[in-house]
Amino acid sequence: MAIAAGAGSSPGIATLVLRIYLPFAAAYFLSYLYRTVNSVVGPVIADELKLSAGDLGFLTSAYFIMFSAIQIPLGVALDRYGPRRVHGTLLIIAAVGAAVFGGGSSMTELVIGRALIGLGVAGGLMAAIKAISLWFPPERWTLMNGIHMAAGGVGSLTATAPTQAALQYTTWHGVFFILAGITLIVALVIWLVVPEKPGTQSGGTLSQQVSIIGRILRTGYFWRIVPLMTFQQCAYIGIQTLWAGPWLRDIAGLNATDRADVLFMTAAAMTVGFFTTGMVAGVVRRFGFGDFHTATGATVIFCAVMAVITFARPTNVILWWMLFGYFGAFAIVYFPPMAQAFTPELAGRVTTTGNFIMFSSIFLVQWGIGRIVDLWPRTATGYAPDGYTWSFGLLIALQVVAFFWLILFRARPPVERQTHLSP
Repeated sequence: MAIAAGAGSSPGIATLVLRIYLPFAAAYFLSYLYRTVNSVVGPVIADELKLSAGDLGFLTSAYFIMFSAIQIPLGVALDRYGPRRVHGTLLIIAAVGAAVFGGGSSMTELVIGRALIGLGVAGGLMAAIKAISLWFPPERWTLMNGIHMAAGGVGSLTATAPTQAALQYTTWHGVFFILAGITLIVALVIWLVVPEKPGTQSGGTLSQQVSIIGRILRTGYFWRIVPLMTFQQCAYIGIQTLWAGPWLRDIAGLNATDRADVLFMTAAAMTVGFFTTGMVAGVVRRFGFGDFHTATGATVIFCAVMAVITFARPTNVILWWMLFGYFGAFAIVYFPPMAQAFTPELAGRVTTTGNFIMFSSIFLVQWGIGRIVDLWPRTATGYAPDGYTWSFGLLIALQVVAFFWLILFRARPPVERQTHLSP
């Protein structure tokens, strides 16, 4: 049983790292590994089960539909029960899902397993953000969020070349059975090691807490940020966690090992991006701009990089996909301004409401890319290049529209504070 921290205690950095950062970082490592692993094993599964591009997109995106479906009740639960109990319980579900997926031999079984995984790891980011907001001062939130995201980046790295190497010794079934065991261990660590902080759970009935979400959804500042953040992450996560692999096969002409290497470098760049978001935001602040501007500037660069990949089809694929990974990581910088725009006890619901919108959209986009790709006949080696051009191009257009919405819609935060976070 976790030991509650005393009301007047001030834990040292070693305690914060060992009992808060590392357990949640391990869970987020797994969340990103599960999220990204189909970029490597997906084509293998598709060949084994004779899946179309649409089928593969739906199978992979089942993770996101359950991930998004739990976000709003997750926010309520985090604010009411705390990150230890909520995330520790959900990870047990993820372990069950990984076991189901590992034992699956049909589309239905794999969809059920992947959906359970998505449900179980849904608290990977939001539980950590909640814990960070409880234990760290606001001026450290951006830095700690970025360091936490770096753990997810390492998980994404592990899902690429290391997973491809593991497939030389076991099947994709074996990979998921191993992941199921590791996930169960991490769940137990969170239950036993993470401390509780007394007096931080929000009160009121469940219906009263849920009703507050309506207030968040009626806030103009929330809707100023969410469209661009959502479409950027739809493009980034939807492609990086599945469609980058087939693109590298069908457009760049790379074999399985070379594809895994490029995906590894993309994930490495993403990890560096996660780790440096706080530092970059700090440099930008010296010039009088807030985290809002850092996130927006990085998103503009990301969109430009994606346009080069989509329309120019560069031969230096490693460079451009690394840029894709690095700048794709910066959407996390939008979360602190969103959280600071509301009172502290609502931080869980603000971020999970945003996550619900974002990951519901990713489900549709990842599946939709497959449906668009299926509009063209398959080639001898894979999918038709025009399918990638049209689907990726549509995502670029959505980001451009959302950028102009953010610039022209001048809603201010509902809670004005003297911080560096908001515009």
